[in-house]
Amino acid sequence: MKIYLCILSLFICSITFAQTTVSGSVKDSKNEPIPGANIKVEGESTGTISDGDGKFTLSTSKKPPFTLEISSIGFGTQKVSVTSNNQNVTAVLTDEETQLDEIVVSASRAPEKIKESPVTIERMTIKDIKKSASPTFYDGLENLKEVQMNTSSMSFKSINTRGFATVANTRFLQLVDGMDNSSPLLNFVLGNLIGISEIDVQSVELLPGASSALYGANAFNGILFMNSQSPFTSQGITAYAKYGMTSQNAAGNNLYYDYGVRVAHAFSKHFAAKANFTFMNGTDWFATNYDDISVEGRDRSHHSYNGINVYGDEAKLNLKNRNPFGSTAYNLLPNEDITRTGYNETDLTQSKVQNSKIDFSLHFKPWDNDIEIIWQSKFGFGNSIYQGASRYNLNGFFMQQHKLELKGKNFFLRGYTTTEDGGKSYDMTFTALNINRKWKSDQQWFSEYGGAFGAATLGLVPNVGTTPAEAHAYARSVADTGRLIPGTPEFKKAFNEVIANPDVLQGSKLVDNSTIYHSDANYNFRDLFKPAEIQIGGSYRAYRLDSGGRIYTDASGPINYDEYGVYTQVQKKLLNDKLKLTGSVRYDKAQNFEGNFSPRVSFVYSADEQKNHNFRGSFQTGFRNPVTQDQYIGFNIGNRVLIGSAPDNLTRFTETLPVSPQSGGGFATLTGEAAYFNSFTIESFNAFDSAYRSGPPSGLANAATLLVKAMPNLVKPETVKAFDLGYRGNIKGFSIDVNGYYNIYNDFIGNNLVIAPYFGTAETSPSNVAAGSAAQALSNRDFREYQVYTNTKSEITSVGFGLGVSKKVYKDFELSANYNFADFDFDQASDPGFEASFNTPKHRVKGTISNDKLIGNLGLSLSARWNTEYEWESSFADGIIEEATVIDVQANYSLKSLKSIIKVGATNIGGREYGQVLGAGLIGQQYFVSWTVTP
Repeated sequence: MKIYLCILSLFICSITFAQTTVSGSVKDSKNEPIPGANIKVEGESTGTISDGDGKFTLSTSKKPPFTLEISSIGFGTQKVSVTSNNQNVTAVLTDEETQLDEIVVSASRAPEKIKESPVTIERMTIKDIKKSASPTFYDGLENLKEVQMNTSSMSFKSINTRGFATVANTRFLQLVDGMDNSSPLLNFVLGNLIGISEIDVQSVELLPGASSALYGANAFNGILFMNSQSPFTSQGITAYAKYGMTSQNAAGNNLYYDYGVRVAHAFSKHFAAKANFTFMNGTDWFATNYDDISVEGRDRSHHSYNGINVYGDEAKLNLKNRNPFGSTAYNLLPNEDITRTGYNETDLTQSKVQNSKIDFSLHFKPWDNDIEIIWQSKFGFGNSIYQGASRYNLNGFFMQQHKLELKGKNFFLRGYTTTEDGGKSYDMTFTALNINRKWKSDQQWFSEYGGAFGAATLGLVPNVGTTPAEAHAYARSVADTGRLIPGTPEFKKAFNEVIANPDVLQGSKLVDNSTIYHSDANYNFRDLFKPAEIQIGGSYRAYRLDSGGRIYTDASGPINYDEYGVYTQVQKKLLNDKLKLTGSVRYDKAQNFEGNFSPRVSFVYSADEQKNHNFRGSFQTGFRNPVTQDQYIGFNIGNRVLIGSAPDNLTRFTETLPVSPQSGGGFATLTGEAAYFNSFTIESFNAFDSAYRSGPPSGLANAATLLVKAMPNLVKPETVKAFDLGYRGNIKGFSIDVNGYYNIYNDFIGNNLVIAPYFGTAETSPSNVAAGSAAQALSNRDFREYQVYTNTKSEITSVGFGLGVSKKVYKDFELSANYNFADFDFDQASDPGFEASFNTPKHRVKGTISNDKLIGNLGLSLSARWNTEYEWESSFADGIIEEATVIDVQANYSLKSLKSIIKVGATNIGGREYGQVLGAGLIGQQYFVSWTVTP
């Protein structure tokens, strides 16, 4: 609090500084406006960007005379003299390659030329959005170097950099106008569901790799910054309408539309306001992967089938173990799990995707300087599909954010809140499980199956063969008598009842009314202290987790959790500004863990006077706190329970389970402590179970020697040592960016599967196999499977390399290409049950060729992406993501008289469908035409 008061006093002092305001426009040699041009005071960090019409307004504390540097991608830099306050200037830029002069903010929390950035950084400008061949600007981010996109749904896409990718990517941070877009409940970014409208985008910056020294513990794999346009500088009404079609083998051809409007007006030099509205509607990619989740080649005809996009078949039972050794039933029944007949995902969702976004903001400038007060509200709602441990239909999902911010040239102070409501969202696994239980209980279904199988095997059923395959087919037909058929009124009735009920024993509704309260501040002393540029800042966040006991252990009331951090950074230029040194350190403290320091040191060296050859390097020791899911989840997903490791969470989670008749019947009550302190490794249980089922009753003692007690540690912060080297420069007209990184992870956070007996004590190679022992419980299938959140004791390393090249190759043709290599090393044998989930292709190549002025006002661009196949590991399914080649194309035409741009585009024109997430729908083709009207 003392730090905040100190910063606030500096803010108040700073508003007395005199300000100079300059406005104007930036055009090319053909008198066409240049959007996204960089305008910067020479020798200062102060800068701004031109809007869609090439117009800009810049405020600075520097008094005239001074010089502006104006540049843009593909054009040379022009210097303009400013001799008076409120001067209006016009800059005409000539063609040239000048990507090095782009202005970025994110790398150092202060405006700087991209060539001076101490770390790797990628950027998307207004010009890039115009020429993007993707349906939305957010989709277009996939063409940036380092970016890997994971598509769970057409409207739910997760961005990642530098490996360890998941849909629920808690390692990557996304900020929109300074607000974290993460879900309050599960701490991962929800794509662009509550992001930003493409007609309100001012700039997008991507910072790959660990950035926790400035941005906190969640910025472990990278950060995406999306900034919107100011209503003071970008006024008027802008609108777009997009209409098209999606095409997929499973879903067929379906129409979709997307439209939006932006209204902004400066009522005076002291007050401005803006509002945005967008709406998208379409049909999602159908998820129809019917491969068995664990055995390659197994299909629906198999009695143990468990399909990837089939749900309800998680209910399983080994009939043999329910009968005494040597009995007739024991000798007849198979020594395998039998699974209930499930329902396809397409039976459980309409696959309709919708997304509406509304945001408005009020902007006040109380004085004649750059002090600005902003109130901003954002609302996002709609339908989508999220994939975690299961597949979840986000139906009527709603999320809102509200921000109050005070900012100026050298500071900001902001506070915001994020709240979400799950609406009518539901879990597809429990939807299928409980629809099945509506018409027949699991106990009755398996009993009927076992009786029918035995009768068929003994030849007691006329016209039914006695082979195992024939007996299984007959048994399933008997047990499935009365099954609810999708599309019938009875099925629809059961479906509606199940998805409306949050009780996992009967329903599947997801409850979520969680909230984040966040504040952060930053002050830059550059105008008060000239020898070096010094910044200080801090943040505070409080969580209020409220899932009604459905996802977290909060049945008796919300869980409250908080964390805070403070940081400082010092930058110094030496050797006539050719060398820039940066050092920063951040301290973060979370409620359940000790505090951690994150230091970072970096340099940028310009090898020539023109700064066309710039070398950079950085080293950081970062850390990542376990997210609230790692600590407080207590989520029953049917075949197992996900259990977080906060000490109070382990005692708060309880469930009462029926004990088998062979073990004496009755009930057993387990807490979360059983998962962490009284369980066996999944690998040793599988070995035990196989050995025991294959031998006589006396084999239990021998099989028990294979058991190994699981000893997962309670989850703690994960650490990384990150080394990054790079070069950015111009060589014979080529803009080149090269980077390499090497990361060393310790205490890497992940998951293990364990087996906890209903009774008895878990120990390695137990000698006690008598009644009441843990071995006896396992032999009778009286156990619970858990997914625990823990750290591996083994060191994990990752290495990567990236190369980006761009150039104007002929007249107005621009060519850009990039390559990324990524790999990791983990000794799986040292921790067999741990999944690192690198989930990243080793090789990726991307390229774009474009011409904004191919013929008159006609522009054209073509983008291509290729990646090698890679292994996908997740709590939902493991497998291989196949190699993919994707080509997108678009043409745009500017109608100057109507102030409009018409765009026609097509994605994946090669037609081969591809996947990015195992379990999600394959991505087909999209065709669209859009009309954008600008003021």
